[in-house]
Amino acid sequence: MTFNPLEEKGIPLEKQLRSWHDIVKRPFDKHDVDCYSRTRQILMNGIEVEAWNFKHNFARCCPDEDVRKLLALSHKIEDMQQTTVNWMTPACQTVLETTLGYEQVAVDLTAWLAQNEPDDYVRETFNFGLLEDFDHLYRYSQWAYMVHGIDPDNILQGMTDVVIGRPTQNHHNDNIIRLRKHYDRTTASPQTKVNIYTLVSGEQQTHNFYAEHGMMYANDDLRRTYGEICDVEEEHVTMYESLIDPNETPFEKLLLHEFTEVCTYYNCYKDEVNDKLKQIWEEFLAFELGHLQVAIDLLKKHEKRDPEEIIGDKIILPCHFETQKEYVTNILENEIDKRHDDNMGYTTIEKLPEDWPSYLAQEILNGKGAPTEQTIRLIGCSTGMDIVTAEPKLRKKEPELLKRGLEKKAQATNTVSVEDYEEFVKEKPMEF
Repeated sequence: MTFNPLEEKGIPLEKQLRSWHDIVKRPFDKHDVDCYSRTRQILMNGIEVEAWNFKHNFARCCPDEDVRKLLALSHKIEDMQQTTVNWMTPACQTVLETTLGYEQVAVDLTAWLAQNEPDDYVRETFNFGLLEDFDHLYRYSQWAYMVHGIDPDNILQGMTDVVIGRPTQNHHNDNIIRLRKHYDRTTASPQTKVNIYTLVSGEQQTHNFYAEHGMMYANDDLRRTYGEICDVEEEHVTMYESLIDPNETPFEKLLLHEFTEVCTYYNCYKDEVNDKLKQIWEEFLAFELGHLQVAIDLLKKHEKRDPEEIIGDKIILPCHFETQKEYVTNILENEIDKRHDDNMGYTTIEKLPEDWPSYLAQEILNGKGAPTEQTIRLIGCSTGMDIVTAEPKLRKKEPELLKRGLEKKAQATNTVSVEDYEEFVKEKPMEF
């Protein structure tokens, strides 16, 4: 099914209030949910947070009282939608399990968008970020295994490879270098605009999740790992948001936010296999079509513009999830040495000048060692086994060995350091 979103009325804004029993629903079962149902739920949480944030910021800068009233009604609904979507996460799903879902979103969403992006420069930027996201997935996968004994494929279901990418310690930059050339709002395709708005929302929510949940583990090295990768996500938000034309007016941006929500909810509804989530996507698609009509009316009233000039008259599919192994492997093999240059372009490691600004940033940030590299040391100290290459039968045995040897020490000190692992290995060699 395709439709013209400009013509669909959806559910009017004033009829979108729901009871608390309708807002807070029973979560999905983490043991049998499809991995891409989880990624859709994670992404749409980020889409709603972005919409809510934008409308509050718009309201703070808008002198028109009538517009502020509409925004007040609208961002209340966005907030309730965000609660519904986010709280579909079950309480028994650990922070690291959810983190693997976030990184699966980052890898497979970015790869999908890159392959469906008509602008060559924007596509290159997406591919650059992709190189970094799958290294994050690798580091978190090791931690999920060491801390909880979780095989990452319990979450990823074999759809996304766990591989070392560009090492995370090399992701840190002078943030000015992350700035990219923005598209021209008068000539860029609606696909490009929606792709970027979608990815910015996803990366921003990933940053927020790590910032708000990384401290929930007692292990100092894991906490620092969350802090390190959280900073890279901040850089990703900077990079992707800089692709957006800053000359877009607030009413134009409001239209693009609502259109992005319509497109993403439609895409989720079209692809969803979980009946409970599919009902949510269908209902919220109708809500967002109502929001889109409000944005259309405001654009016409205040700027006398035709919304079709900005978003076209067709639905766009910006968040289809499917395995991207082949594409990711190709990017890894051919672009891993790519770096930002000083002119909002790209170069390779061997062509970087000695005074490249990011070298200084990396020297300071990694001055006492990169936590993500500490992760690799911990793997070697604990068992000498990398879970990516380990035999399945060994994966099952290792967590119990670690638990027996470190449980008492971890409880007493509230942390497990490299020294603890080294002492444990000396006293109790691994036997498989």
